[in-house]
This record gives sequence, C-alpha cells and structure tokens, in this order.
Amino acid sequence: MDSSSLVTTVILALVVLFVIVVIARAIQVVPQSRALVIERLGKFHSVMFAGLHLVIPFVDRIASRVDLREQVTSFPPQPVITADNVVVSIDSVIYYQVNDPMHATYEIANFIQAIEQLTVTTLRNVIGSMDLEQTLTSRDQINGQLRGVLDEATGRWGIRVNRVELKAIDPPPTIQQAMEQQLRAERDKRAAILQAEGVRQSQILQAEGEKQSQILRAEGAAQAAVTRAKGDAEAIETVFGAIHEGNPTPDLLSYQYLQTLPQIAQGNASKIWVVPTELTAALNSISQGFGVGAQAEGNTTDNTGTTTPGI
Repeated sequence: MDSSSLVTTVILALVVLFVIVVIARAIQVVPQSRALVIERLGKFHSVMFAGLHLVIPFVDRIASRVDLREQVTSFPPQPVITADNVVVSIDSVIYYQVNDPMHATYEIANFIQAIEQLTVTTLRNVIGSMDLEQTLTSRDQINGQLRGVLDEATGRWGIRVNRVELKAIDPPPTIQQAMEQQLRAERDKRAAILQAEGVRQSQILQAEGEKQSQILRAEGAAQAAVTRAKGDAEAIETVFGAIHEGNPTPDLLSYQYLQTLPQIAQGNASKIWVVPTELTAALNSISQGFGVGAQAEGNTTDNTGTTTPGI
C-alpha cells in the first residue's frame, strides 16, 4: 500500500468519525420530567421537553438541564430573635417545583441559594413580630406567611413554592427548663383539681345514696305500719263479727273476764286496776251460780264499780 492510499484511508476514517459525532450530537433524547434549554449561537433558542429532538451540531448548545419534578431542600438552623428578645433556632424545609425552565435558567443564577436567603430574611421578619409563646404555637401561620412571600418572589424565576415547613423551633436550654417546670406545675394543678372533683362527686353520690336509703326505709316503715293497722282492724272486725254472730251469754263473757285477769296481773311493776262495772256484774252472776247469791242480794253496786253493803 502506497502513501496516497494510506492518506485516503485516514481521511475517509476521519470523515466517518466526524459524521458519527455530528449525528450523535444532533440527536437528543430528553427523559420524562426533564427539560433542555437550547441556545443557538449563544442566544436562547428553545426548550425541549420529553421526547426525541434534533439540534444543529456546533450551532446549538445545551445551556442547562432542568428537573421538572417537585424538589425538597432542607436549610440549616438559623438563629432568629423573637419580639420578647429570645433567640430561637429554626430550621425549615422548602418544597418547590420548576414551572418555566427558561426563566429558572436566565432570571436567577442560583435559585436554591436565593430561596434559602429569602427564607432566612422572611423568617426573621415574621418571628420578630411574635413572642416566644406565639412562635411555638403558630407554626401554621408562619408557614403560610413564608409560602406567600416565597411564592411571590420566586414566581418571576419560573419556580413555584408548594409548601414550607418548620422542622424545629428550639429555644435556649434555660427557656426549655423553665417551660418544663411550668408544664409540670400545670399538670400537678390539673391532677389536684381532678382529684378534688372526684372526692366531691363521691361525697355527693354517697349523700344521695344515704338520702334515698332513708326515704326507702321510711316508706317501708310507713307501709308496714299501714299494713299492720289494716291487719289489726280486720282482726278486730273479724273477732267482733264472730262474737256478734255467736251471740255469747253473760256467763261466757264472765268466764272470759276471769281468764284474762291473770294475764293482766303478770309482771312485777305496780299497776292501777280499773275494774269495769261489767266485771262486777259478771262476778255477781258467778256468785249466784255457786249459791252465794242470797248474801250478794244484801249488797248493792253503784256505777263506779264499788260494792256497798246493804242496809
């Protein structure tokens, strides 16, 4: 092989290699949720989204590759002074998404750093108007104000801030100890109140129970007394009915009087007896039955039950 053939072969190989490189650079495959910002001769030309695209080699240049998915960035803790001069450390998380790749490329040099600095300054403005207690209990309000300011500022950059979250708000250790002591005191106070309320309710329930028990006992005693009275009345009515139906003779009544006397005399206590006139009459009848009526005829008995000898 002579020198001319060798030169021809080398040139042909270089041409083939050049063609391969040109074709490789002319064909651009953009993945899903990605975008390519294309410059032609140093000037913005177009934005290529997902798919197959053709560019002019050595004329068109890829200025930037932009991720269109939602991104999350965590910023380091920042010291912020509250309205009551307490220094708190706050770290935040930003969720954002690029909507316009061209503006995100040409309107801001480093939008991540810009968002971080804007977040810090906005936090200082918002927290500076609140005291410590409001700062600890107003996270939603702080998040909303931060998102409003960031979304307004980043809108012209082609970036949308979807969400802002404060991961932690850490006061100084001395403030934390004071807050823990206050929290323990509040818990002890609530426990004492609950215990006192429980004792009060217990005493009230016990008093109500005793009241109901006394009412029920009184009602039971009253009903028992009424029942006994009704039973006694029915017994007396039955006895008197039986006596009237049996038509007892004076001798039988006198005999019943005599049987009752020993029961009346039982007991050691002093008693005053009142002897009814019927009993005297019954004794006279019995005496007459035993043959001593002649002697009794000489005596008279007055209505008071006192026997007077005859004249």
